[in-house]
Amino acid sequence: MRRHRYAKIVATVGPATNTPEMLKALFLAGVDTFRLNFSHGVQEDHARIHAAIRALEAEVGRPIGILQDLQGPKIRVGTVRDGRLDLAAGERVRFVLEGTDGGKDAIPLHHPEIFAAVVPGQDLLIDDGRVRVRVVGLGDGTIEAEVITGGTVSNRKGVNLPGTLLDLSPLTAKDRADLAFGLELGVDWVALSFVQKPSDVLEGRALIGDRAGIMTKIEKPQALERIDDIIRLSDAVMVARGDLGVEIPHEDVPGRQKELIRACRLAVKPVVVATQMLDSMVSAPAPTRAEASDVATAIYDGADAVMLSAESASGRYPVEAVAMMDRIIRSVERHKLYRSIIAASEPGEEETPPHAVATATAVLAEAVHAAAIVAYTASGTTAARVARKRPAVPILALTPDVGTSRRLSLLWGAHSVRTDDVDTYEAMTADACRHAQAEGFAKPHDLIVTAAGIPFHTSGNTNNIRLIQI
Repeated sequence: MRRHRYAKIVATVGPATNTPEMLKALFLAGVDTFRLNFSHGVQEDHARIHAAIRALEAEVGRPIGILQDLQGPKIRVGTVRDGRLDLAAGERVRFVLEGTDGGKDAIPLHHPEIFAAVVPGQDLLIDDGRVRVRVVGLGDGTIEAEVITGGTVSNRKGVNLPGTLLDLSPLTAKDRADLAFGLELGVDWVALSFVQKPSDVLEGRALIGDRAGIMTKIEKPQALERIDDIIRLSDAVMVARGDLGVEIPHEDVPGRQKELIRACRLAVKPVVVATQMLDSMVSAPAPTRAEASDVATAIYDGADAVMLSAESASGRYPVEAVAMMDRIIRSVERHKLYRSIIAASEPGEEETPPHAVATATAVLAEAVHAAAIVAYTASGTTAARVARKRPAVPILALTPDVGTSRRLSLLWGAHSVRTDDVDTYEAMTADACRHAQAEGFAKPHDLIVTAAGIPFHTSGNTNNIRLIQI
């Protein structure tokens, strides 16, 4: 089953789509990777969904990626008097480290790391920024603040501290238990929330190793300050625009999205754009024109994948949302300006032999109008290096590793196939021709271009190009 597009679709599984029948419908509509959101549900539910996806994978004969998204630490106010407090601009309020059911003079905030980090003049955003208060004084276990933007504060609403580096691990005790569970299941990707600095990614790596790819969610402005190091340590990146948009000005989010996509392309790391892409389709059968344009912009920017959250997890039109995203992507990729825009946004070359070989592979394939680029890849690196060029030729990624084949379902332009290992140049050539025809990319007399690392079984050593006529 071949997708006739380059960019990929990630869809979140939830109450609206957690049956085998709905999972199959989503896959047929265009989903390449399924996201399991561990902020909701229990482990047994996720295990059942994981098993259903693997059964679907066996049925359709195509690798399907599974992304485990860890909840991460959640900073929230505690319970307040009568369940809600109405705050007016100009009022003074006090946050306290201890206590429950407080009023405006004792709003519970049971997070000592906040009391250790904040200083007068900093803002606290409550309920995704609907309420904003500014710190004016600190006491022993108290924070005095002035209300800048009034509104209602109810029980357990989230708190954001833009510009404040918190001494907080990205992995809570719950996350660690969920991570161990997910790795035992065999998830392909693990998304790390609340990453502020490179060492947060290393903390995740120490637990995950090479059992799954690490997808770092960029949702904190502190991460942007060390973004090159964070990307280098990650296997993929998610532009988590929801939380990021709370802590940086809304008008800065589009520019940051473009910067992150470009940086990931330069580093040869897949990048996913997420949050509210087709949000209207949670309750409506069609998106707004602005939402369609938002998805299109991510594709024009060169994102590897775009993601659905509530639209596919709990919305009324999950299959329609996936189908709409699929149509938008295909429409953009057929547009007469797409290639010129993609070429104009291409990052500078990394001057190493493997990158030069991968670039030459893409250029050669386009020059001879090849039917496909066949990338032999053990870890996925060769395919990713070719995809970085965003060639106008599909990439058939052949790998003997089942985990690699599943992770490649997130990579731009890659049609991944698990194949038997090859040991000789002749076997590689025959295998490439066979799969190119079997997967519907080429027919007799067509040209294909292969990229591989010789000797075989050497990860990341892209050093060989061959032009083959079927």
